[in-house]
Amino acid sequence: MKIKRIQAHYVRIPFDMGAPLQDIGGLRFPSMDHLLVEVTTDTGLTGWGEGFGHNIIPATQAALACYVAPWFIGKDATDIEGLHRQAAQAFHIFGRNGPVVYAHSAIDIALWDIAGKRAGLPLYQLLGGASRTHVRAYASLLRYSKAETVGRICAERVRQGFEHIKLHEHATAAVIAARDGAGPDTALMNDVNCPWPVHDAIEMERAYRKANLYWLEEPVWPPEDHSGLAQVRSRAQTLIAAGENAAGLHDFRDLFEKGAIDIAQPSVTKVGGVTVMRKIAALAEAHAIKFIPHCAYFGPGNLASIHIVASHGPDTLLENIYANLEANPFGDAMQARNGMVAVPQSAGLGVEPDMAVVAKYRQGPVSDVK
Repeated sequence: MKIKRIQAHYVRIPFDMGAPLQDIGGLRFPSMDHLLVEVTTDTGLTGWGEGFGHNIIPATQAALACYVAPWFIGKDATDIEGLHRQAAQAFHIFGRNGPVVYAHSAIDIALWDIAGKRAGLPLYQLLGGASRTHVRAYASLLRYSKAETVGRICAERVRQGFEHIKLHEHATAAVIAARDGAGPDTALMNDVNCPWPVHDAIEMERAYRKANLYWLEEPVWPPEDHSGLAQVRSRAQTLIAAGENAAGLHDFRDLFEKGAIDIAQPSVTKVGGVTVMRKIAALAEAHAIKFIPHCAYFGPGNLASIHIVASHGPDTLLENIYANLEANPFGDAMQARNGMVAVPQSAGLGVEPDMAVVAKYRQGPVSDVK
């Protein structure tokens, strides 16, 4: 079964976050942007993938169209592991992280979707099966900055049934307000997006202790400073999480061997797709590291993450970004109800996009490689 065609749809969807938009990591997100990648085989089977993401989508789409997609045309769609290994080596000269890897991730996810459809099984069955039909989600908030807003939004999420809430706040006052809003029984986490040198990160972990955080995520700049992150972890009373910026399996091995993290957070749309996620999950288990994937997207990457989480241990959580989209091509498949998200039961990723919604919000022409 050969790969015949690869198309990419750049979709931009307005959203509401319940308060005025703030910067995250120096970026603003006036819309939620998605790169949906459609892979078609010569047998007529089609799979969907997603490449990271947000503000960088034009670069990912360009990498896909000019180099990554042409490499895959004519290749055997059933040889996912072999193709991944060959492609990763072929692409390495263009970087081990960034748009080329994001584009490769999208195709890998789509190939797993095709594999599930070919077998007539949902993806989680190909990953080893699952004993649960729903996965527990945590509400991942955007940055609000104002303490009173953070407290209000946290209280709202608790009323919606979430038992875990993640912030993206720097100010101690906002984190304390989150604890007040969420109450004492809600697990509270904080992703600070790599802002501080090691000494400052140590001091901020101490300052946040009043909020009794479950984990502190990416406190050190730069994210490649695994030894520095290990210093923070050695002095912390809070679990340390990281990995959305890691470059593949060997970067995670270095994080584990240096004792830098308690929780591994690979991102399926950034790290190389489902193929690499499986390996990182196994490596994390071997090092007694919790595996809780990063999932800041609303397309096939999110669906793949649901299946990956479902096939992993019962303590693995699904990140659920709090952003009320004006519409979603995949309907309500990723919507949490009482803090739980249903695992799709149809073949492959289990949900096909509504192409009328894709067309309505698509930016520019479809990139099409045959």
